[in-house]
Amino acid sequence: MSDAITVFSLGISDAEIADLRQRLAATRWPDAETTGDWNQGIPLSYTQELCRHWAQDYDMQRLATRLNAWPQFRTTIDGLGIHFIHARSPHVNARPLVITHGWPGSVVEFLKVIGPLTDPVAHGGNAADAFHVVCPSLPGYGFSDKPREAGWGDLIGSAGSYEISDSGATVMANGIFPGSNPAYLWAGTWAGATDVWDPIPANDGYAPCGGSRLSFLSM
Repeated sequence: MSDAITVFSLGISDAEIADLRQRLAATRWPDAETTGDWNQGIPLSYTQELCRHWAQDYDMQRLATRLNAWPQFRTTIDGLGIHFIHARSPHVNARPLVITHGWPGSVVEFLKVIGPLTDPVAHGGNAADAFHVVCPSLPGYGFSDKPREAGWGDLIGSAGSYEISDSGATVMANGIFPGSNPAYLWAGTWAGATDVWDPIPANDGYAPCGGSRLSFLSM
């Protein structure tokens, strides 16, 4: 594990967008399903409309602007580069909170809630409900590196190692939230199946886990 944390900013060139749109437009479509509904999977017409939206309507630069509105970083954990948003609250007694997306998903899911979580007063709430927020991208998702060996994501369909939760804990403990104040977790689907098993260690000078909220739990 490296203690180095580097600033990250998303940049999307016009050439990259043009290339993506060209590839989307060149999609070779299969025959339509025989049932006319979702019984055989996603309908062809729905997929084509989604592709058209991506190729013609979706504003990718707007997405980059929304992401870059929050401080983003990368660090190395177990040899893998991990991307995360780290938004600090302006309130002195804010509590540390890690919110982790699931499968499929990304940190984009949380862009609308980071503001209210870090500065509830500005959104009609109370300072006592403020959090310092970290949103890591799971390995292989978003701007985190893709694992080159098994063991990072084997929880889907098999009982693999729990490296994802270890990494989530390390992102918090890697100089971001040192101290004894409890830290809190929110995790969805895949992340929820991992974060619960390996809570943040309550020793070695790092924050103990004060509580967690899971949207999915597999026993």
